[in-house]
Amino acid sequence: MAGHSQFKNIMHRKGRVDAVRSKVFSKLAREITVAAKLGTPDPSMNPRLRAAILAARAENMPKDNIERAIKKAAGGEGENYEEIRYEGYGPGGAALIVEAQTDNRNRTASDVRSAFTKSGGSLAETGAVAFMFDRVGVIAFAAEVADADTMLEAAIEAGADDVRSDADGHEVTCAQDAYGDVSKALEGRFGEPRRTGLIWKAQNTIDVDDETGEKLIRLVEVIEDQDDVQNVYVNFALSDALVEKMGA
Repeated sequence: MAGHSQFKNIMHRKGRVDAVRSKVFSKLAREITVAAKLGTPDPSMNPRLRAAILAARAENMPKDNIERAIKKAAGGEGENYEEIRYEGYGPGGAALIVEAQTDNRNRTASDVRSAFTKSGGSLAETGAVAFMFDRVGVIAFAAEVADADTMLEAAIEAGADDVRSDADGHEVTCAQDAYGDVSKALEGRFGEPRRTGLIWKAQNTIDVDDETGEKLIRLVEVIEDQDDVQNVYVNFALSDALVEKMGA
């Protein structure tokens, strides 16, 4: 999972300075509304909605915005969004999976294709790179909730596949079909997680040189800037020097 996490950490730090907050909130609100429409507006009964709310809280989205998005879904208001997955390649042969929610498939396809092309990448057919990723559940906790050994023991007991613990916290991964049981068991023991949800995890990561790495960062930034794009997953790993440079 190194490629995904390493990249997201860089984007998270950059986002504090660079991201337009209204756009971030708009994407979060869209996911909350979609999750509530697909399931129930009660987050205790809807894992996807609960994950969306946690993500919104992590970005300091106002409580009123969160409640408004849920009420919109409960009242049958708002657009009906279609969920689409795009796959493609970036410089150095890196693979990318793009998740989007759209009310206009043609517009989104054109925007995503343009984002790939202008940044040195290429859009591929669905399934072209997905086989290099696994769909897994992730449950993340703050470091202070437990020591590494305690978290590992609890995760194994709950049925998880892997745990990564460091100064930033604990990240537990599990199979998609075990996600509900694992997240429920861990939350029951350690309280509300910092982040949770289903992601695309690269089976293996490829190392890229710093020049290629910077091109890939720019590619993902351009893709993520599209209004309809919700998530981007990658399979490349950056050098420590570039991580330090981009995260500064």
